[in-house]
Amino acid sequence: MSTLITNIKGLVQARPEAVQTVKGAAMKELPVLSQAYLLIENGLIHSFGPMSECPERADIVIDATGKYVLPCWCDPHTHIVYAGSREGEFVDKIKGLSYEEIAQRGGGIVNSAKRLQAAAESELIESALSRLTEMESFGTGAVEIKSGYGLSYDGEIKMLRAIKKLKDRSRLRLKATFLGAHAYPPEYKQDHEGYIRLMIDKMLPAIADEGLADYIDVFCDRGFFSADETARILEAGARYGLRPKIHANELDYSGGIETGVKYRALSVDHLEYTGKEQIKALLESDTMPTLLPSTAFFLGLHEPPARQMIDSGLPVALATDYNPGSSPSGNMQFILSLASIKLKMMPEEAINAATINAAYAMGIEQEMGAITPGKRASIMITKPMPSLTFMPYSFANNMVEQVIIS
Repeated sequence: MSTLITNIKGLVQARPEAVQTVKGAAMKELPVLSQAYLLIENGLIHSFGPMSECPERADIVIDATGKYVLPCWCDPHTHIVYAGSREGEFVDKIKGLSYEEIAQRGGGIVNSAKRLQAAAESELIESALSRLTEMESFGTGAVEIKSGYGLSYDGEIKMLRAIKKLKDRSRLRLKATFLGAHAYPPEYKQDHEGYIRLMIDKMLPAIADEGLADYIDVFCDRGFFSADETARILEAGARYGLRPKIHANELDYSGGIETGVKYRALSVDHLEYTGKEQIKALLESDTMPTLLPSTAFFLGLHEPPARQMIDSGLPVALATDYNPGSSPSGNMQFILSLASIKLKMMPEEAINAATINAAYAMGIEQEMGAITPGKRASIMITKPMPSLTFMPYSFANNMVEQVIIS
């Protein structure tokens, strides 16, 4: 089966050769081929070029006059398997309560854990499938999904089994991350060692036996898991072949970035509290700094220093952090808008961060993130737009007209 897209106003991220990441000043460089065609065969990118060299035939032909074609967004940090919303906490935030104060009152992650433990696995799968469909409509083609609302052996395993079944039922590219260390359950508030032992001695062996996770994560921050506790959990995960993806420095200078770098984390995420020492550590690593601007927006936190990171030579990825408490949206187009408006990233930098670099942060850079021959044909076709900048500029509108997944 072949699909030919013709008369493309701008073929974005068109790279003849595969690129793993783009960093520093190179993040401003975004290849766009004008008046182009794109040929897809058997679910893969076959070729592209100027319309003067366009093939004459294909099984399906799509006219993209006036429209842009981009690789699908990759969303490398989400929590979309959950039971129930938390709009009551939204009102608490309006009244002035902080994220930590809400958590201390039994809200936050513990609130979601109670609901999840009571929910059936089938309910979790169906609601998450609905969210994935919504995310796809905004142009997303790959999603990392974390556990972490189980906070018990049965709850975490149930979440990860649900994610495994989602991989079979969704046409999007999915990755699973074990985040048992999302918070301490109430019964272990005074027994951190007991919960850490539960994760290491019982959860991890079961997860490995069933092949339920691709990565391991820890919420390494003030009021959650310390750097030393994080290191113990990451070392245990490494024994089962799970590479880290770390929640780090969202609430304070927690040591999470340095710990992530030390244990070769694929990514460290959030990073609102990032200074010169943390940037230096990241520059000496292969770890991808992943920013979640909608979380800072929703919680009223100060934004991570994206401009300083990029100007220092770092790569940056973007993600939605889609979850019921601190970022209840999976709209990657809005993330691009926030990256431009709040983080002062140029539109080209934001697109690179949401495609190539985000694919790297998921470990799928060889198959997604760019229009490159041999990669998966997961692409979006926009509505007619005057320019590529119009997408982040038009922050309240969905500018995607059609999504093609492999």
